[in-house]
Amino acid sequence: MIRVGITGQAGFIGTHLFNYLNLQKTEIRTIPFQDDFFNSDKELAYFVSQCDTIVHLAAMNRHQDQNVIYQKNIELVNKLLHAVKTGNTKPHILFSSSTQETLDNLYGKSKREGRLIFERFANETGIPFTGLVIPNVFGPFCSPFYNSGIATFCYQLTHEQIPQIHVDNIVKLIYIHDLVKTIYSLILKKENAGEYIVPPMIEKQVSAILSQLSFYKETYLKLGVFPSLNSQFDIALFNTFRSYIDYKTNSPVLLKLNSDHRGDFVETIKASGGGQISFSTTKPCITRGNHFHTRKIERFVVIKGSARIQLRRIGTSEVLDFFLSGDKPSYVDMPVWYTHNITNIGTEDLYTLFWINEMFNPDDPDTFYEEV
Repeated sequence: MIRVGITGQAGFIGTHLFNYLNLQKTEIRTIPFQDDFFNSDKELAYFVSQCDTIVHLAAMNRHQDQNVIYQKNIELVNKLLHAVKTGNTKPHILFSSSTQETLDNLYGKSKREGRLIFERFANETGIPFTGLVIPNVFGPFCSPFYNSGIATFCYQLTHEQIPQIHVDNIVKLIYIHDLVKTIYSLILKKENAGEYIVPPMIEKQVSAILSQLSFYKETYLKLGVFPSLNSQFDIALFNTFRSYIDYKTNSPVLLKLNSDHRGDFVETIKASGGGQISFSTTKPCITRGNHFHTRKIERFVVIKGSARIQLRRIGTSEVLDFFLSGDKPSYVDMPVWYTHNITNIGTEDLYTLFWINEMFNPDDPDTFYEEV
């Protein structure tokens, strides 16, 4: 069992890494971290003393004064190393640097200098160190208008705003789930890897990314049609886009009910790609589900009976309740990292259609149990 602490645990990368490591319960135990630990030598020293591995993600990205960014990031590195020295511990340290190391800005310089400080300390003490040089990271729940153009585009497109491109560069990108899997593998190795260049998932022009996201808005958000997802990048970008949709106001989505002398007809699913459709009946008072996915895309459609669908984002306490009826056919989509269930709240059998974007693979089910 490896005890892992993550500075900057509440940030974008930190949250995803913390959640992912908590799925690896037989190999990893996470040590909780709070940002104000850096304000207390005692708290920080105690945190460090509990860790076999420390992933140092805490950093300042934005400030009007670039010098403040540089000084703060170097300060955080030195405080962490001071806690390691005084505690006489030798944890494996992984440091998140950036491809901005080579750019002429003080944030990039702070990341490079921080990595070199850790390297010198590792050479002097013999502790294992890995300096991750990371490309642009994107994925669900990244803060818009901060340090991710993709996050900003997604937020604007899902909130009736008009995105603008300031510099149409080709950017190197890595999806957050791929990054945390890489970090996890390096944690298990416990090696003194030194500088570690994290390979990008893809290199893409900014205008091409915006065009793809705009297509998702026109097809999926407006028409409810799933786009073709022909690559891992397509799936990653689509899941990122979906995470910025306000599910409180966009769910459930009513479907058109076509009635004539033959009966009722409802077009439930329109998909440009493949996947798997399942149908179930559920007895009154029975609940199905209580699990979440990290990559799968899923839709629940109620066509007969009465149901309550519940969603809760992993790591949060707010539960979203949606009530659906076969009298007014409707659906709710399951976002990634939301545990979900469906309960028959009626007196007759509940009829439900399920669509998912990939067929079930018992060797890689991407289905994790957790009560809503």
